Amino acid sequence: MRSFAVLSRLAVCAAVGLFAAGAFAEEWISLFNGNDLEGWTPKIRGYELGDNFADTFRVEDGAITVSYEGYDAFENKFGHLFYKTPYSHYRLLIEYRFTGEQAKGGAGWALRNSGVMLHCQPPETMTVDQEFPVSIEAQFLGGDGAKERSTCNLCTPGTHVEMNGELIKRHCTDSTSLTFHGDQWVTAEVEVRGGESIKHFVNGDLVLAYEKPQLDPNDKDAKPLIKGDDLSLTSGYISLQSESHPVQFRRVEILPLEP
Repeated sequence: MRSFAVLSRLAVCAAVGLFAAGAFAEEWISLFNGNDLEGWTPKIRGYELGDNFADTFRVEDGAITVSYEGYDAFENKFGHLFYKTPYSHYRLLIEYRFTGEQAKGGAGWALRNSGVMLHCQPPETMTVDQEFPVSIEAQFLGGDGAKERSTCNLCTPGTHVEMNGELIKRHCTDSTSLTFHGDQWVTAEVEVRGGESIKHFVNGDLVLAYEKPQLDPNDKDAKPLIKGDDLSLTSGYISLQSESHPVQFRRVEILPLEP
């Protein structure tokens, strides 16, 4: 018994030593190289996949930047910048901030509004005039300087989720986050567990959780994606939004997780 206890203590010490040396450290992967949009492809409503109309998505000051300098008016040109690789189980960290003024013609609800789309349909399956990919959206909202307005909310274009065993069909669900006014940087993080669960965090605080992301069988964009009777969403692409307000994404990092 004594020798077993000694060996156990030695094993624990060895494990602690390995951890201190970084053997068990989390290995986050940057999806953005800080210089250009390598690995990312734009899809803007009204344009073919890969057509970056008016240089909407660009890199400025080391950040992925959504700009409307080349627009006369927004005209519902909703855009999404897709990363090249689909994922299923992961943690995703994004630092974002809203800047400047909304593009002319942008809707009132789109003021300081953007987001990251999770479990997206393949971008090549989107129609030219499709506004949003079928996906689960972690919605980013900035404050207007006066009213409270949560961020890292949930929106569900072509999809549904469950909360506490109940199927949620409403399009958007607010989180419990604080309001972030002005042009300050905010750290958003999502933990995605395939078709099981998704959690939203803001500056490290859990603000929203839900389960069982799934396709909406009544949505016109989702219907072509449904195979048989299985509606579950277990993986997909990641995309960043352009919804008429300038926004920047300074960090986009992923930590793949074991299923």
